[in-house]
Amino acid sequence: MTKQKEWFAEWFDTSYYHILYKDRNDIEAQLFMQNLITFLDLKPKSSILDLACGRGRHSIYLHTLGYKVNGVDLSKNSIHYAKQFEKENLTFAVHDMRESFDHKFDAIFNLFTSFGYFDDDATNINVLKNIKNGLKKDGVAVIDFMNIETIAKDLIAKEMVIKNNISFHITRKIANEKIIKDIHFSADDSDFHFTEKVQCLTLEKIKNYILKAGLKLNHTFGDYSLGEFDVTNSKRLILVLSK
Repeated sequence: MTKQKEWFAEWFDTSYYHILYKDRNDIEAQLFMQNLITFLDLKPKSSILDLACGRGRHSIYLHTLGYKVNGVDLSKNSIHYAKQFEKENLTFAVHDMRESFDHKFDAIFNLFTSFGYFDDDATNINVLKNIKNGLKKDGVAVIDFMNIETIAKDLIAKEMVIKNNISFHITRKIANEKIIKDIHFSADDSDFHFTEKVQCLTLEKIKNYILKAGLKLNHTFGDYSLGEFDVTNSKRLILVLSK
């Protein structure tokens, strides 16, 4: 029997995923990176691992700021696309965050809600252990997650989004402690259905993961300007960790 692909391995590897999310705010992402490296005081030529880098937008920008960047992602198609931008001190490779890293880094960034895809606590803790083991002695890690409290409060149950003349019919719900987004659309003479599932991880639950992984939580922010985290109103949950 053929093993069914995990939802993220299947959906993220399609061209339609990138069409649906093609209008992500690059200016906001670059400002976040600027704020982050300033706060962390990352020195030029520091090594950064962009973990779950997608097509590499954060990696490419970080490289322009003078850092040595390795971008890794599970999606072969995303990495194939990103490789066209490779140059000295900017490389891309296929890698599953559930596997350990071959090198150690000054910083590891896990951005844009690329955590919480898995079905069990043990796997999430193992990912954090891999991050810990991938850091140099004084290295730092950053996890950019959603604030589940505001996401649940502001959840849009149903909408239609049109991109590249494709009508994406999207429904959202919270079930089994996950935010589940179902995406239906027709394209290229075929009908498609993909599902995104992200665990409803609160700050307290992630703190428990961090403790079990042997990491330290140093700072918690609630937005890309690195404002104070407010569980009721913050859009993001940004965690700065160390060994």
